[in-house]
Order: sequence, then structure tokens, then C-alpha cells
Amino acid sequence: MVVSDGFENQLDQQSIISQLIESRVQRGAQTVASSPSVSFSPSSVEINKTDLVLPRQRGDRTYGLSDLGMRNLNAVYRNLPVAELVEHALIRGEGLLAANGALCVETGKYTGRSPKDRFIVDEPNSFYEVEWNNSNRALSQDHFEQLYQKALSYVEERDLYIFDGFVGADPNHRFGVRVINEFAWHNLFVHQLFRRPTPVELTEHQADFLVLALPGLHGNPKQDGINSEAFIVLHLSRRIILIGGTHYAGEMKKSIFSMLNYVMPKQNVLPMHGAANVDQDGNTALFFGLSGTGKTSLSADPDRSLIGDDEHGWSAEGIFNFEGGCYAKTIRLSEEHEPQIWSAIRFGSIVENVMMNPHTRELDYNSARLTENTRAGYPLDSIPNSVKTGVGSHPKTIIFLTADAFGVLPPIARLTTEQAMYHFLSGYTSKLAGTERGVTTPETTFSACFGQVFFPLAPTVYADMLGDRLRQHPETQVYLVNTGWIGGPYGVGSRIAIKHTRAMVAAALNRELDGVNYRPHPIFKVLVPETVPGVPTELLDPRQQWADGDAYDRQAKKLAAQFIDNFKQFGHVHLAVLEAGPSLP
Repeated sequence: MVVSDGFENQLDQQSIISQLIESRVQRGAQTVASSPSVSFSPSSVEINKTDLVLPRQRGDRTYGLSDLGMRNLNAVYRNLPVAELVEHALIRGEGLLAANGALCVETGKYTGRSPKDRFIVDEPNSFYEVEWNNSNRALSQDHFEQLYQKALSYVEERDLYIFDGFVGADPNHRFGVRVINEFAWHNLFVHQLFRRPTPVELTEHQADFLVLALPGLHGNPKQDGINSEAFIVLHLSRRIILIGGTHYAGEMKKSIFSMLNYVMPKQNVLPMHGAANVDQDGNTALFFGLSGTGKTSLSADPDRSLIGDDEHGWSAEGIFNFEGGCYAKTIRLSEEHEPQIWSAIRFGSIVENVMMNPHTRELDYNSARLTENTRAGYPLDSIPNSVKTGVGSHPKTIIFLTADAFGVLPPIARLTTEQAMYHFLSGYTSKLAGTERGVTTPETTFSACFGQVFFPLAPTVYADMLGDRLRQHPETQVYLVNTGWIGGPYGVGSRIAIKHTRAMVAAALNRELDGVNYRPHPIFKVLVPETVPGVPTELLDPRQQWADGDAYDRQAKKLAAQFIDNFKQFGHVHLAVLEAGPSLP
């Protein structure tokens, strides 16, 4: 076996350059002049692999892989630097370089997470803690062991890439993570998305979590107790994650955070699926919201510094980012509207399933030819005003974002602690017509904790922790912001103007709503401000925006009934939380 350490190896750069030139020439023969943009598939790239020898340094270290049962490995590469990982990916035919320097890859059949293929091992140490449901499917211990043995056989005589790093910016709540990949670009992804060690930290690194990601290993549903060739399996007590059959890199990120969502509450840390930023005075804000609600856009504020865009913890000391990078959607990305994300996508970044012009190598962010879920992964420090420490104070403001396509909810409303717990458990938004096949009218969507699929424990565990935090920090104010429709439902009313939404969010963040008068909504009970700086007063009352007030009442009662019906699943909530939700006469 050959091993290579990223902090020690000495490369034959000229050999690499020659190989890259040769492989690029061969790829160039594949271009189609008549097509303005083409997709890339590793299987379509003709590389003479007998002429390609990846750089290696001889040594006798196994980095502990033999302790995991791995035998007869080919080359092992540990914590290679970004440039070297890009070179490996190109040499191996895993991707192409775009004009902006990003590595462009295609994930094939799976262009997003595969929730039906995600499992948690049914074992005695965690069985009674897990909330077993359609998101947390059970897999037997025997089937897990069978898949693990298949993984051990699969890696024989293969090259492997190791990333040893961390999750959790707060040193008091930091976990070591080891990710083992068969693809160089997957290893580049985790290098950019997780927290990278210093050379000293690497020498002393201890892994608390192990991820073994082998896209080429396909499962057998009949033999392995799974649903398809793809599988994402979490063993909570052994802290092992097995991933196979899918090339989608996001599975690695989300499985780690699912693991954190299990262990963090044991450390009295509330794990959260949301963004965080901070102003110049150190006032921290949290943003929760499902896809399409504007979480990324509204948290990327040029007047505030970004702590993180997706996963955070709230400890006794304050807020901290779990990650070291961002995984942003890029569909219809433009430099004008999202300049920070645009400029962050450069050399060392990964773009997934984005179409690329074969001649200019320019990326076509407007194309959804492969998927609407086009993505870019890049380190957090690519954002100029990011918080390098990844740590913030206790939040002064929390924003719950919802895109209500029924035109019912007010554009902004303040929530009591109990109302905050209710809406946190509800996690409401609307799925719009045309976003998925078969969706012809807006559909109500509820996802507890604004990301139910990532939380192994019962949603009430996390909601109770949120309530505790809010009672401990009464200065924290929570707002429900509707970025959806007003004056009628989708197709009749109009989308709330982004300038008005930004003005409302700014007023909440700047504490400009502290002294205004509020009135409770007659059905949803949330507290609606009578005035908001920079926003026409008439916009704040959703009923007044409808031409027919009675029609508004009927629609509001219909949505309220859906809230009430959804909340029946939470059988053991405090009565005050239950009563904080909408009511029907």
C-alpha cells in the first residue's frame, strides 16, 4: 500500500501538468459544437489510464485504516491540499475546470438527497431515543454489518482519500470527523465544507465520527434490507455513517449533521437548521426557513457578517457554526443579485450539475437541464464579511421565514415564547405550482424544526430546548416573516415585494419594532405591528389587502385547520404551546 500525507509529500509538478494537458486534449475531442452547453459524465471521458500515474509518496503509515478492517488498499491520500485534490480529480476524469476555476462535476442519477434511502440502525443503545418515522427508517444490525463487510471488500485494491477535520466552531463543542472517499472531488467537498485542521491539529487528530462514502458500491435491496442501490446508514452509538450508490455530495454533509443533531442535545446544545449573522455591535440573528423562503438571500446582508448559512448550535455560551463552508443553491444565480456567492465560486470550489459551455467553459446557472437543485460548495472564508471564528453571542433576533402561497399570514408578526415553539414545531411553508411534477396548485408543507428529515430525536425535544433558551434570554425576540403572497392566494394576489420584506427584517434586527403597538391576529393569534419603518401601513393587515374580506376569512380558517391537523402528531406538548396556535370558532 502507498500512503501520502498532504502536509509532507513532494510532488513532481511537471508530471502532473503533462498528464493534465494530455487528459484535456482527450476531453476536447468529446465536445459537441452544435450544443451551447453540455453535461459532463466521468464515464464519457476517454483517458488512457495506463499513461496516468497519480503522484505518491512511499511510506508505511496506514492512518488507522487497517484498524477499520481495510486490507490490500492501493494508494491512500490524507488531507491533500486543495490544488492537489483538484489535480487528482481532473486526472481521474471526475470533473472539468470551469472558466472561473471551479471544479464542475455531475452526480448522475441522484441530483439531490434521497430521503427514502436514509436509515438509522435499529440497535439497543439508541432505539428508545430515536423518533422512528418516514424520515428515520430502521435498518437491522445484521444488515448494517453486511453492508459494512461489503464496503471492506469493495475498497480492496482501490485508491482512498481521507479527510481528518472537525465539526463545531466552538472548541467546547467540537467533534473530530474522519471521511473516507473513493472520489477525489468528494474529498475536496468535505475539505471545503467541514472545519479544516491546522498541521499541529492534524498530528493529534482523533475521530469522533466516521463517514465511509463509496458511490460505486451499490446495495442490493433484497439482500441488504434497503430500498434501492443507494443507501445512507447512520449507526448512532458507533458513530459510523455508510454511504453508497449515490454520487450526491450533500449526503455526506447532511448525515454528519444528523449525527450532531443526535449528540448535541446530550451536551445541552440546541442544534439548528438555519443561518446566522451578526452586526458590528455583536448582535446575532438567526434565520430559519425551508427551501424557497429566502433564508440564504435575507441572511446574506452586506451590513452584517455571516456566521454560517445552514447548521448551527446554541449553547450556554452563544451561537456557533457547525461547518467551515457553504453549500449554496446556484439555479438562476446572478452576480447582480447574489454577488457574494457569485464571487465565492472560484478555484477550489465545486459546482454540481451545472451546465457548462464546452468552448468557453462558462457556467450556465440558468439551466435546469440536469436538476433544479444545482449546487456550489466553497469555504466560508470565500465570503468577504464572514466571521472567521464561526462563533456569535446569544441571538437578539430570530426570524422564522415562511412563503405562504395562500395569502393569509401577515408579512411580519412577533411571537411569544409559546408561539415560537408552536411555529418551530410546525415549520410551515407552501410548495408552489410547477416546482415539482404533479403540483398544479399550492400545497401546504410542514417540516418540524424547519428540517425534520435531519433530526433523529422527537421534534418536541428540540422545541423544548428552544423554549428554555428563550426563557433564559428574554431579550431575544422572535418574528414570523411571510415572504409569500398578499391580497389573495397564488395566482390572484401578488408576491410581497422583496424591498418591503428586507425593510421589515431590518426593522426587526435593528430593534425598531420594540416600541410599536401590536394587535393579535384574530385566527393565528400572532402579534401584528401597526407600523413598520419603510413599509406602507396597509400592507401589514393581510385581510385589508383582499378585495373580499369574507373570502380571506374562509382561506385563513382553511389554513388554520391544516395547522391544527398537523399539530396532532405532537401528543405531549405543553398546554400553553398548544393554545398558542391558531384557533377556529
